Amino acid sequence: MAENNRAVIKLKEQFAASILDIKEFRGEVTVTVKKEEIVAICGFLKTALAYNLLTDVTAVDYLGREPRFMVVYNLYSIPNKDRLRVKAPVTEGDGAIASLTPLWNSANWLEREVFDLFGIVFTGHPDLRRILLTDEWVGHPLRKDYPLQGPDREPYKGRLS
Repeated sequence: MAENNRAVIKLKEQFAASILDIKEFRGEVTVTVKKEEIVAICGFLKTALAYNLLTDVTAVDYLGREPRFMVVYNLYSIPNKDRLRVKAPVTEGDGAIASLTPLWNSANWLEREVFDLFGIVFTGHPDLRRILLTDEWVGHPLRKDYPLQGPDREPYKGRLS
């Protein structure tokens, strides 16, 4: 049960007003929080609860819904051998969330990848620029409204072999 999870109990004590949802599925706990509190919540998880490893940052595009994007952080506590997923909604109009690079150096390239592929801006990031695509690339390929063949491209008509 997610409500019995040590991290969930402590988060409810410290950040009750900032928690939007708590779910558990197949033993994995996910806490959805207000994006305005992402740095404070993740800082608390790192210092007070020993979630000392940020393993991944990604996003989900819910085209047609608002908020359109969900930024997803996968955390791991090495001493406690415990995983926690933290999610924060980001609206299409705003398209920004605070960077976690001050907490974890590993956030640097992970946030750049999300910026490059989804177009979500991480405010306060020390070097926010494209990491996978060229600077001249138009658009963000993991958005659901991105053209399947890429910007200004004809469908592939060549042979595969």
